[in-house]
Amino acid sequence: MIPKVFREVIDLGDGRTISIETGKLAKQAHGSVVVQSGKCMLLCTVVSNYEASPGIDFLPLTVDYREKFAAAGRYPGGFFKREARPSDGEVLTMRLVDRVLRPLFPKDYHAETQVMIQLMSHDEEVMPDALAGLAASTAIQLSDIPFETPISEVRVGRIDGKFIINPTQSQLLESDIDMVIGASTDSVMMVEGEMKEISEEEMVEAIKFAHDAIKVQCAAQLKLAEAFGKKETRTYEPEREDEALAKKVHDLTYSKVYEVARKASAKHERSAAFEAIKEEVKASFTEEELEDIGGMVSKYFYKAEKKAVRDLTLNEGLRLDGRKTTDIRPIWCEVDYLPSTHGSSIFTRGETQALATVTLGTSREANQIDMPSFEGEERFYLHYNFPPFSTGEARPLRGTSRREVGHGNLAQRALKGMVPADCPYTVRVVSEVLESNGSSSMATVCAGTMALMDAGVQIKKPVSGIAMGLISDAETGKYAVLSDILGDEDHLGDMDFKVTGTADGITACQMDIKVKGLSYEILVNALKQAQAGRLHILGKLVETIAQPNADVKAHAPKMITRVIPNAFIGALIGPGGKVIQELQKATKTTIVINEDPITEEGIVEILGTNQAGIDAVLAKIDSLMFKPEVGGTYEVKVIKMLDFGAVVEYTDAPGNEVLLHVSELAWERTENVSDVVNMGDVFNVKYFGLDPKTRKEKVSRKALLEKPEGYVARPPRENNDRGGRDNRGRDHRDNRGRDNRRDDRKPREDRKDD
Repeated sequence: MIPKVFREVIDLGDGRTISIETGKLAKQAHGSVVVQSGKCMLLCTVVSNYEASPGIDFLPLTVDYREKFAAAGRYPGGFFKREARPSDGEVLTMRLVDRVLRPLFPKDYHAETQVMIQLMSHDEEVMPDALAGLAASTAIQLSDIPFETPISEVRVGRIDGKFIINPTQSQLLESDIDMVIGASTDSVMMVEGEMKEISEEEMVEAIKFAHDAIKVQCAAQLKLAEAFGKKETRTYEPEREDEALAKKVHDLTYSKVYEVARKASAKHERSAAFEAIKEEVKASFTEEELEDIGGMVSKYFYKAEKKAVRDLTLNEGLRLDGRKTTDIRPIWCEVDYLPSTHGSSIFTRGETQALATVTLGTSREANQIDMPSFEGEERFYLHYNFPPFSTGEARPLRGTSRREVGHGNLAQRALKGMVPADCPYTVRVVSEVLESNGSSSMATVCAGTMALMDAGVQIKKPVSGIAMGLISDAETGKYAVLSDILGDEDHLGDMDFKVTGTADGITACQMDIKVKGLSYEILVNALKQAQAGRLHILGKLVETIAQPNADVKAHAPKMITRVIPNAFIGALIGPGGKVIQELQKATKTTIVINEDPITEEGIVEILGTNQAGIDAVLAKIDSLMFKPEVGGTYEVKVIKMLDFGAVVEYTDAPGNEVLLHVSELAWERTENVSDVVNMGDVFNVKYFGLDPKTRKEKVSRKALLEKPEGYVARPPRENNDRGGRDNRGRDHRDNRGRDNRRDDRKPREDRKDD
């Protein structure tokens, strides 16, 4: 018997709907929901342990998003035919959801919690990542897990000036905005996306439009939970609190931290000073007391440190390194640092440094994306590496982290719109973060821009990026927007956001807002301050390299693309790939042939460092495609001598051969071919097209020579019977000169007894 299903429908206002239902699947989970839009269906479950593990002082939250290949009626790639590690696309969706959910759990809730979202059915017109936040929040609302308020996430696009909620893949191709916004009913909490050089005001309008749609989705979650039967929020063991101890630690440390913060020290010096204050406070307690309250002392010290640093900025407009709120740290840049790479650059801003490299390749090096919800390839992609030494730490290396995937994706989105559509190369940018105190992802954008220009990639415009922060006080109404934030300011602030763009507009952003009810006025002011900062940084980049180098480096591969008719693809490849393989070996080039899916023409990519080799490949292609015109005169070279003529090669199309018959060498009768021409001779011939008798191409040397005086052409052969035989030399009789079979001749089997 199918259990009772509870369902709510959200109207998107354009004929599309989203349904959220519970009661049918995964009922042993603490909360479960199926979210459906079109044929796209997500199953989300949430489970949280009822007790925290001993010694855990944080929320061990796992957000896991997976796309099942069966959802799209496909098999997983690879040998084992089973879903394995998450793809970058799945990791990015996990991050989008995690960043909105995590701040809404109680700060003292430390029970291990798992949110698992699965794509169970795919619709090509629905992008499932835009539904993941709604699914996660709804599952939590249907559970007894403590959570502050429902949230949701939507994607916003804009086509012809009109905003669209959750656009399709095809609509996004026409859109100049691709943003995902996460919010509760009261507050915007997360923004991430890419844009085609839009203004700050346009970005805020898109956020407002998304927030209105999110409010409707939050209301639907509450309505579904009420219909299902709202569970009473579970009780849990809260963290120990001691107000007297908190006051004591504050009184002992606040003023000292404030003074250290005012000294404008470097990162490691400042950290050591703060640590010394913390140890001094601990020294005021006995060892027995610290065994009991040591954790609380550390917690209260962090709170005092946070308040002191924030107060310094709000009261005096000063920051930890002595800058004012709008100041940008000193910047120095360099290009062409690495001699063997195709392009390289160093970008250093304060204590943050990124070394970027560019590698150029053919379409064969494109990044293949194979997900149930999307199949395709990237001809421009960026990888970001964040080794532990960049922050002066030693920690285990466990592969590419989710943070590295996310930061690399942000930088890639910032730059990809500036790579021309007709760029012949596959372009890979790699950012190696060598120092970090402040936004290394924005340093990656800046270094990536310069490395691309150094490599000779003709980007449309240079792109810079800046990380911003916000410190606010709800009681006094004071707030300060911080340009080019430090790592400490990132942790202590109420908002951190990263904005990238050209001189003409924003290309990408990533925003996390930690304070409730942030006004749009403050947001606009922050974006305007960010604009001034990134334009300042852009000026430093342009001072280093003003425009892309006209050509790629001498040791970098040159790329030539040639389009050939489909009929010639086979000839260029040759039997078993023999022609193309020998050509690559002889010319020291890489040749890739793709077929245009629309025109079915062959797109030939020729990659090589030696121009002579590239020219040789182009000459071979021209030779294969060479078609002489009937009546035309062409220069040829003798490449082979035969008894009945000479094989000649068109000098304009090496490798394109034709037989010059002995009868077409001269007007006089020619007994020996060598009497008229020899190997290597070069002369002109006239092209007559296909000979109607031989059905082979016919060329003539004698047609271009004057007839000798008194020349008499030999009469054509008469088509006579030649002694009663036809033109095959046979009698005019049926059945090859034999009479018809006698009527009285017995069949073969009847003659066995004769």
